[in-house]
Amino acid sequence: MKTVRTRAIVLRRTNYGEADRILQLLTPEGKRSVMARGVRREKSRLAGDIELFAVTDVVIGEGRGELGILTSARLVQFYRHIMEDYDRMQFGYTAIKLITRASEMVDEPDWYDVLAEVYKGLDAHSIALELVQTWFYLRYAALLGHELSLWHDISGAELSADMQYRYDETDQGLRPLVGAELRAEHIKLLRLIATRPLKTLAQIGGINEILPECALVARQHAAI
Repeated sequence: MKTVRTRAIVLRRTNYGEADRILQLLTPEGKRSVMARGVRREKSRLAGDIELFAVTDVVIGEGRGELGILTSARLVQFYRHIMEDYDRMQFGYTAIKLITRASEMVDEPDWYDVLAEVYKGLDAHSIALELVQTWFYLRYAALLGHELSLWHDISGAELSADMQYRYDETDQGLRPLVGAELRAEHIKLLRLIATRPLKTLAQIGGINEILPECALVARQHAAI
C-alpha cells in the first residue's frame, strides 16, 4: 500500500462505527481526511497521538476515494498550556473553526503554518492573547485574498505619520480622520505584526497600551 508521511494538525474528529474515527487533518500539503481504525479502543496505539492542540507526525495510506487510512501517528508537540487558560483555549477553538471553514474556500498550504504559529503563541502565556489574535486575523484575511493595506488609505494615498486614521468597514481600509484612534504608532505596530513571527513580536516592549486598537482593526478587517 502506498503511504505518505507528513506532519498534521487535527481540525475535527468524528466518531465512526464502534471504534473508528474520521479525522480531518491540516498538513503542510493541504487538508486531508483519514480513517483512524480502532482508535477509540482502550489499547489503541494511535489514540494518544491525535489530540487537538498538537502537531503530529502521521503516515497515511491509500483508502477509498479521498479518504486515507491513518497507519501510524507520533506526537511531536502537545501544546498543553493552551488548555490551562479558558480564553486562550476558546480562541484556539475559534482559530480551528475559522481555518476549517476558510480552507474549504481556499485550500492553501499556508493554513498549516498559521495554525501551528497560533498554537505556539497561545501556549506561551508570556505572549499577550490580543497579540496572537491580531497576528492571526491579519494573516487570515490575507490568505483569503483581502490583505489589509498598511501603506495606503482607502483613497490610495500613502499613510502619513502626521495623520490619524479609523478603520472603515465599508471600504475595508484606513480612512484619514482628525482625532481618530489610530496614530503612527498603531500603524507601525500593525506593520510589524503583519510581517514578523509571534516570538519576535513578544520581545517588543511598550505595546500593551496600543494593542487593543490594533486587535480591533484586525478583527474588523477579518470580518469576524
